This record gives sequence, structure tokens and C-alpha cells, in this order.
Amino acid sequence: LVTAAVPARFAHINAANYGAAAQYVDWYNVMTYDFFGAFAATGPTAPHSPLTSYAGIPQANFFSDYAIQLYKQKGVAADKLLIGVGFYGRGWAGVSNTNGGLNQPASGPAPGTYEQGIEDYKVLVSRCPATGTVAGTAMAYCGGQWWSYDTPATLAGKMTYKKNQGLGGTFFWELSGDTTNGALIKALFDNR
Repeated sequence: LVTAAVPARFAHINAANYGAAAQYVDWYNVMTYDFFGAFAATGPTAPHSPLTSYAGIPQANFFSDYAIQLYKQKGVAADKLLIGVGFYGRGWAGVSNTNGGLNQPASGPAPGTYEQGIEDYKVLVSRCPATGTVAGTAMAYCGGQWWSYDTPATLAGKMTYKKNQGLGGTFFWELSGDTTNGALIKALFDNR
């Protein structure tokens, strides 16, 4: 197989002729995550893997559906596109609970096991459980921290989207971020 991990940000999609190259590629793994994160240390807080747009999104067209539709417009067949999901969350610290912490300024990245501002789902599910959803993904507010990540329920929604769009499949980063009983990979499998 010939596969490629490809960007989901529109400027990068427009930088190459993915439509013409598609004839030589079995599928494109569209990295529909890391749109937002504490790499922008003072925020505003925003989901790192939004499926759709939402009121107050900090950057227009930074969401998964926009990327998928843009690849299709460029001539890539839907069944050659795989939607990406992260088995981790991105978060900020020093966030007020206004609007559940969404679209708020921050003092910096939240603490993480391996890197500030990023944490495995297996840690977040108990340390900072989801308190709501936005744009097809979960958000969580706890102790002045705001996190966004996917849960089994939001992955079920993303799999419905995958089916409705006729996409070729789903891929994820990274298996070690899942729970010991495989809650996230099971959600992908059960909703395929």
C-alpha cells in the first residue's frame, strides 16, 4: 500500500496537489487533530479535534469537516480519506469556568505526563472527566484546567460522520493513550 499522513489545516492542504497525487495513493490519513492546543499558551481554549465549527472558534475553517470537504473538492475520492482521532487531550491551566472554560484565556499549558498541555485519555478520563461537548468532541473543566479530548461517545459520533461521508476509514494516535480495557479502540470498532 501507498499511504500518506496529510494535514488538516487549509493552508497546508492548498500547498500541494493532493487531488492529482491521489491516483498513486491508496489512502490519505487526514490528521484531523491538533487544530488548537496550549502551544498557544495563553489561549483561547478550544478543542484540539473539532469535527464541526462552533460559535467562537478562534480560527475559521480549523475543524475536521472543513478539511475533509476541501480534499473532496480537490478531487480526492471520499473512500481514499481516513479521519484521524487522538487518544489524548490538549489542555490549559489558569482558565476561568466562564462558558465551561471554552474560548477563555489561560495562564499556560496544563500539566501533562510527557509534555505540558497534552495528556493521555486514560489519565484524563478519571483526572478531569468530561463536563460537556463542543463541535463533536468532549471538553472538561476541573481545578482551573480546561481540556478537550474524545470519549467513546464522541468517537461514535465521528464514526457516524465517517459513514455518512463515505470515508475509507479511521486511524488514531496513539494506542498507549487508551484505557487498559481499550475503551476508545472498542468505540471505533463497535461503530465502524
